Amino acid sequence: MDQAGSNIGAGERTAIANQHIHLTPAGSGVGTLRDNYKQGLRLLMIVAGLVLLIACANIANLLLARGTAGRIQASIRLALGAPRHRLIRQTLIESILLAMLGGVAGLAVAFIGTRAILLLAFRGASFVPIQAWPSLPVLGFAFGLSLVTGMVFGILPAWISARLEPAEVLRGANRSTGNSSTLPQKSLVVFQAALSLVLLAYAGTLTKSLSNLEHQQFGFETSGRVMVSVSPAFTGYSPDRVHALYQQLEQRLPQIAGVQSASLSQYSPMEGTNWDSGIHFEGRPEGTSASWLRVSPHYFETIGTRLLRGRVIDERDTPNSRMVTVVTQNFVKKFFPNEDPIGKRFGMENQSDYEIIGIVEDAKYLDARDQPWPTFFLPLLQMTKAHWAESGLVRSNFIHDIELRVAGNTKDLEPTLRRTIAEIDPNLTVLKVRSFGEQLSVNFNQERLLARLTALFGLLALAVATVGLYGITSYSVVRRTSEIGVRIALGASRAGIVSMVLGSAVLQIGLGLAIGIPVALWGANILANQLYGVKAHDPLMLAGATAILGVCGVLAGLVPAFRAAGIDPIKALRTE
Repeated sequence: MDQAGSNIGAGERTAIANQHIHLTPAGSGVGTLRDNYKQGLRLLMIVAGLVLLIACANIANLLLARGTAGRIQASIRLALGAPRHRLIRQTLIESILLAMLGGVAGLAVAFIGTRAILLLAFRGASFVPIQAWPSLPVLGFAFGLSLVTGMVFGILPAWISARLEPAEVLRGANRSTGNSSTLPQKSLVVFQAALSLVLLAYAGTLTKSLSNLEHQQFGFETSGRVMVSVSPAFTGYSPDRVHALYQQLEQRLPQIAGVQSASLSQYSPMEGTNWDSGIHFEGRPEGTSASWLRVSPHYFETIGTRLLRGRVIDERDTPNSRMVTVVTQNFVKKFFPNEDPIGKRFGMENQSDYEIIGIVEDAKYLDARDQPWPTFFLPLLQMTKAHWAESGLVRSNFIHDIELRVAGNTKDLEPTLRRTIAEIDPNLTVLKVRSFGEQLSVNFNQERLLARLTALFGLLALAVATVGLYGITSYSVVRRTSEIGVRIALGASRAGIVSMVLGSAVLQIGLGLAIGIPVALWGANILANQLYGVKAHDPLMLAGATAILGVCGVLAGLVPAFRAAGIDPIKALRTE
């Protein structure tokens, strides 16, 4: 048996023999990854669907405007004997052609944007487990969806064109301002405004949630800290040899220019891994469990976790000294609610080996959303002979992270670090060097992706709705040129004309807000499991979205309003 095999205990051999491999179809995807992103992807699908509806409403609006503008031409064709189904077919073909062009453009954007989305989703990852190209079935579905929406939203303009009465139109009925020809168009603008409000409110809420996650109190300091991830290969190393190696690291790393302190640990905060074991308290019959880590001297000082009582692990805590531990506030609250924990003892596997010597503030090590777990910290290599005989616990002494507190410019720090660690022991492979802030930021990739994409979709929806409002208002001004000219000739003031035109635009936005606010409140539960420190129906976000949409609506209506106020009555009265 080789050296590695000799280190496996009898219990582990039994456990290995009882293990089995469970295979799942590859088509179901990576299970953990799918579960982690499932809710977020559903939210993005809903957001994308809302943007699609807004875009379709805008296209329908354009087709309605084009159809209304061509009423005389269509009436002449009908009067000359053109069948109505031909007019419907022409309008539908135009709508489908627009949808096809949009679908082709969307496919191009999909190929360009896929890589960007993956970079957001897996920020900081050295390996992306997803092919960065859209699949053919997904592309086919998206392209087919664009065709279907083109047909669906082209039916209404086609139907309106086919219902024209040639005699009525040719008598000049299109001059009337009292008909309802623009009602469908205005209704679509109201629809766009309502959906835009929903998207803007959700984008603001997700952005605020991300900010709360990133700027909460973690229990450590990220500024001026560098994390070094290492992969130990200590098979066959004696405890004395590992101890000597750790001492060399602790002595030489702080000698590097710019490094103020250095520490070693089993795992660093928010790195993604931690240990959990059953523990037993002296004088208590029942057992429980807690999270735990092994750390070196200067660990808490280096990561910026404050000492509250007692002392931290330091150079006195060697493999040959009494076994000690430092615990967190939550540990004390859970296991010693009405007692002084200093001097109390507990241990693993029905032992009471560790004496509590200090209490540090709570810190988050795994999940930024949850409360800090009750955690205790043990000195590296401080184990009983019985524990050293168990390879499972022995592995807890192998460091996977080195923490550095640095000052000044650290641009050239990585090459020096790699060289120094290689000189100390080539078996300690450096995997990556990154700032503590970067290590923390990786944990928010999903939240950042959702917030940024929702914000992007919200801004896109706002732009489309604003353009739609501008278009329908401008179209209304063109249709009412003769009427506006008459009003000005009869003494209407410029301010009155601006107020009349702008009032129509503001009314549409107001109706959209009146519909959008209840919809946003009703659908807020969709966001509930994606938020941190903010309510799904946050009134500030809803008020902000309302204000933004209202300002954009007023600006979209001002340009046509001022254009209407500048109409020359003489030229207007000569208009058809």
